[in-house]
Amino acid sequence: MPQSERHALVLGGGTMGVGIIAMFLGGGWKVDVVSRSASTRDGLPAATSRALKAMGKPDDVSGLAAYATLEEPPWSKIDIVVETVTEDLALKRQIFADLERLSRPGVPLTSNSSSFPISEIGKGLASQDRMMGLHFFMPAHLIPLVEVVRSVHTDVALAEKVGAIMSALGKRPVQVKKDVIGFLGNRIQGALMREALWLIEEGVASPEDIDATVRLSFGFRYAAAGPITQKEHSGWDTTCAVAKIIWPDLSNADGPPPVLQRNVDQGRIGFKTKGGFFDWDEASMAKERARYERALSKCLEIFREEGILS
Repeated sequence: MPQSERHALVLGGGTMGVGIIAMFLGGGWKVDVVSRSASTRDGLPAATSRALKAMGKPDDVSGLAAYATLEEPPWSKIDIVVETVTEDLALKRQIFADLERLSRPGVPLTSNSSSFPISEIGKGLASQDRMMGLHFFMPAHLIPLVEVVRSVHTDVALAEKVGAIMSALGKRPVQVKKDVIGFLGNRIQGALMREALWLIEEGVASPEDIDATVRLSFGFRYAAAGPITQKEHSGWDTTCAVAKIIWPDLSNADGPPPVLQRNVDQGRIGFKTKGGFFDWDEASMAKERARYERALSKCLEIFREEGILS
């Protein structure tokens, strides 16, 4: 089937949803969006147009249609569903029960949840074989990787088919073969974040210097090679020796450090409130967003030159 005749349904039109919508539109798909918020639906064309421009794609949103309820989209045409609603397990379970009822048999039903396993979301439903996680990273229109997460019920062939769809849309899918909490990216990122925040809590370094250390040392290398390949370069004997010295001293806390909890309690949660570990205003946030997108685009150029991405 030509890409122009394929339809994706995206549930939710927030920041993550917009990136996913732009990915499909940029790949020539038609996209139906369901959002209960009238203001979100009204703002979708402009937000999606901006995302398409950032991707270097024509900002054509003629293939976009928005609806207020799940009953309204043309279900006979939908080829894949991506749910991106708020992290509320009861809500997601109800949505997937409705998706099972409304969609054609065999249509992949996917969730962008970053915290709830798909086996919990689809629990008790009859067609869990077509349900899987499809976890994007923000901003979804620029970050090339997407995780295809299987439960014990997921049809492996269907998961691989969804991965092939993502590849055709310019993404690099990874198949997560077990439905573990946090999947791949958030587990690895979480381990780093725990240590970074505890180093701030203990007064070892400032937030600025933590960022500089990651970006300008091993983070810099990770754009060129992942952690496994990088250690193939440097030698696992060294890694093994260092692990015996450093790993016993790393944080194994099972919750957030006080410095993070204080920020949250005080409403200092980042751009949303114009303050986190750093202070922000409209001008500095706009400058940082532009710098961030520009840096991501440069990395994408490298990956395309290497043939990692289409």
